[in-house]
Amino acid sequence: MSDIEKNLNSIFSEISLGNDRNEPIRLLGATKFVAAERVNEAISCGLRFIGENHAQEFRDKFAFYLPCEKHFIGTLQKNKLKYVVGKADVIDSVSSSDLAAAIDEKASALNVCQKVFIEVNAGDEETKTGASITAAKALYKSIIELKHIKLTGVMTMLPAGKSEAETAELCEKVRAFYDEIRLKTQSVETLSMGMSGDYKIAIKHGSNMIRLGRAIFGEREITTKNI
Repeated sequence: MSDIEKNLNSIFSEISLGNDRNEPIRLLGATKFVAAERVNEAISCGLRFIGENHAQEFRDKFAFYLPCEKHFIGTLQKNKLKYVVGKADVIDSVSSSDLAAAIDEKASALNVCQKVFIEVNAGDEETKTGASITAAKALYKSIIELKHIKLTGVMTMLPAGKSEAETAELCEKVRAFYDEIRLKTQSVETLSMGMSGDYKIAIKHGSNMIRLGRAIFGEREITTKNI
C-alpha cells in the first residue's frame, strides 16, 4: 500500500462520522505543485475532489486527470479566466461582483453555466482575498442575478494563530452565512472550510468539505514540471 493510499484511508476513517450537523464530509485534495500522476493515484484510491491554486497549472494538468470533480481554489485573475471557466467544475474563489460578472461573461461566450462558491475572508485579514461577511451578503445578491453562474457553496480560509475558541467562533459565523443563503438558494450545498491546521475544529463547527494537501501527498516538491 502506497503512502498516498495509507494517508487517504486514515483521513476517510477520521471523517466518516460526518460533521456536528450530521452532514457527510467531503475531502478535497489540494494539488498545488503535485504531479498529475500522483494526483491520479489518489483519485484511483478514492479521492473524488481535487483543487488547483494556479490557473496555468490547472491548464497544464487538466487533460491528464482521471475523472473527478475539479475545483479551482486559488485567486483568479480576469486575464486567466480562459484557462478555468468551462473547464473547472467549480470555481471556489469568487470574492467580488466584478469577478463574478467577468466569469458570467466568459461562461456566456462559451455557452456554459459555471458553478461557483463565494469566498469569504473569515478573519477580515488584509493579506488574504475573500469578501467579509457583510460584503459576501451583497455578493450573494449579485451572483444569483447572473444567468451563466450557478452558486453552489461557500469557501473560506481560516486565519492562523488563533485560539481554538476564536477559530470556532469564526467557523460558526461563516456557517451562519452559509445557512442563511442555503435557505434561499437550493443549489447551495457545500461549505468548504478547514485545512491541515484547523480542519478538526472546522468539522466540529459546520464544515462539510475540507481541503488537505500535505496530509494526502506529503511535502510538495516545488518545480516547474508538474506533469
